Amino acid sequence: MTDFVLVAGAWLGAWAWDDVVPELRAAGHGAHALTLSGLAEKRDVAAGQRTHVDDIVAEVDRIGSRDVVLVGHSYSGIPVGQAAERIGDRLKRVVFVDSNAPAHGQSFASSWWQGQAAFDAELAANGGDWAPPTAPEFAGQDLTDAQIAHFLGGATPHPGATLTEPAVLEAELADLPATYIKCLLDGDEPNPDVAELLKSDRWRLIEMNTGHWPMFSRPRELAGILLQDA
Repeated sequence: MTDFVLVAGAWLGAWAWDDVVPELRAAGHGAHALTLSGLAEKRDVAAGQRTHVDDIVAEVDRIGSRDVVLVGHSYSGIPVGQAAERIGDRLKRVVFVDSNAPAHGQSFASSWWQGQAAFDAELAANGGDWAPPTAPEFAGQDLTDAQIAHFLGGATPHPGATLTEPAVLEAELADLPATYIKCLLDGDEPNPDVAELLKSDRWRLIEMNTGHWPMFSRPRELAGILLQDA
């Protein structure tokens, strides 16, 4: 039996995986959706990016499994990639779902498409947190109005320190056994850092014809892909 530890991206908690977890469990595996500090039911817990790495490692310790697949979506690819290093031979595979990948000394904000100064200004305008998107920002992402409403109903502001604190890597990320899931409606190609990592013979690329949040838009298909790594 494989144990999946599922970590959603910005603004989201464990609840984001509600339609994926039953599929994994029905196939006979453990599925553990994790809420990171500062979000959802843990929104009152102070958090930096290293806190999120610790959250993930602590969940693996709690489970006690020797066959773990870590799954990081969007922002959470950054702490998940670092946690994958820390859990050593308990890691079976790490799966990045349309996500960022950690780079030593770099943060989520470092690679913001408008530049870090613009991102820092956005955080400052929202009291230091990253505000959830508005409904129009989901256009073209393969989500129904009901799914968008569900997302926004559960979303919480994302703690800014987790987005600006740099990652710390002690080894080459390309040496980890990894799957990268690219959601094509959010861009045809992985970002350049991920494209470089995909040159490793330990990494593989899978494409989904959906938007950036496949746990909402295509949960059964996503679960099926995850089960390939069980």
